Amino acid sequence: MSEKYVIQKSITSEEIRELRQRLGMTQKSFSDFLCVSKRTVERWESMSEPIKGAIVTLVEILLRRPEIEEELRLEPKTYRLRLRYMYKNMVCTVIDVDELDRRVKIHNYIKNPMFRAFGVNTEPSYEEYEDFLESRCFPRTRDKMKLELKRLGIPVYDPILIIEKTEGRMADDNFRLIIDKG
Repeated sequence: MSEKYVIQKSITSEEIRELRQRLGMTQKSFSDFLCVSKRTVERWESMSEPIKGAIVTLVEILLRRPEIEEELRLEPKTYRLRLRYMYKNMVCTVIDVDELDRRVKIHNYIKNPMFRAFGVNTEPSYEEYEDFLESRCFPRTRDKMKLELKRLGIPVYDPILIIEKTEGRMADDNFRLIIDKG
């Protein structure tokens, strides 16, 4: 027996166009948000027959909760170093770091604190950031640490260098860190 939902079975090209415009998006930005080609959005908006498929559910969700688009928008980079704290392939927290002035700014993209880099803490100090980095590496006191560093091709214990090589992956968890220094 299948569940019943209060979701339309199809939508019109006008409904897609209206939603896109309501979100203040171009066809290109809308296609980027949906992970489809711009040509797909153009086709949807010009179709005369009803549109079916997963896009119907997504449009329904966006009509009911248009703030989702804004919640998922990547914040502009604040400082030179950016880390993305990921659960599998989902971005949970973006961490911008100014290493010279020892400043940290984060943006959480998920509500559940269990999936956030700093849990319920939304304004971590630089020291808390350093502790977090070390928590995603092997401990400084690890037996035969120099052999592990040599295996990784790293001259000294530096959490950023270790995370660049290992993505901060720990045994038996699905979290990782992606570093963007650009």
